[in-house]
Amino acid sequence: MLEVINLKKQYGSDMILNGVNLQARPGEIIAIMGPSGCGKSTFIRCINRLVEPDGGEVYFKGTPLHKLSEGDMEEVRQNIGFVFQHFNLIDRLKVRQNVALGLIKKGFSIKEAEDKARLALKDVGLKELADTEVKNLSGGEKQRVGIARALVMEPDLILMDEPTASLDPILVTEVLDVLEEIVRQKKQTTMIIVTHQVAFARRVADKIYFMDKGKFIESGPPDEVLESPVSWIGKKYKSIINYY
Repeated sequence: MLEVINLKKQYGSDMILNGVNLQARPGEIIAIMGPSGCGKSTFIRCINRLVEPDGGEVYFKGTPLHKLSEGDMEEVRQNIGFVFQHFNLIDRLKVRQNVALGLIKKGFSIKEAEDKARLALKDVGLKELADTEVKNLSGGEKQRVGIARALVMEPDLILMDEPTASLDPILVTEVLDVLEEIVRQKKQTTMIIVTHQVAFARRVADKIYFMDKGKFIESGPPDEVLESPVSWIGKKYKSIINYY
């Protein structure tokens, strides 16, 4: 499904990604964890080239994304959902219109796209807010709209960049509950989730990758890397679990 080989990204003298490798099978859920600034968000943005990597290879369903023109890459992105940390919604549009935009761009009629958008909104518990302007939503509701926008395209791969990082603590559970339900429903969809929510990652992920200074330093099934970690990051997360 997805293979990343020796991915690199540098800003000035700062090496943000220093030879990152990852493989994901169809339907696999991968959580990426690590300290702030270690390169997690840059990594998943390089996968679909929202950020252009400086080196390495990315293969999605056998297609070499690193070799595609921007026009061809835009087509591939229709099969790669992305949930942004800061929502990236259009405030002046209604909820259903935000969710439907990708489908309209893909060639669906407005009616078809908005009908599908309403179904996706039902999946994230926002059916009743379909006709509400985005500017009137809470942070948790906005993020659920962002999740619906990714789901409505029925992608084979969904990338999530710290989907709860911009939320007040009281709203985090609201979004995590939706994400857990989505994981249960979409068993054929591969998901890569950047998160600091260790209990959530333990419940939903098939594999956890720990990143530090632009490299993965440990990976494995959640019970393995959280119960018997070998990296300093794994040991920190284990202490968090034990504390709570």
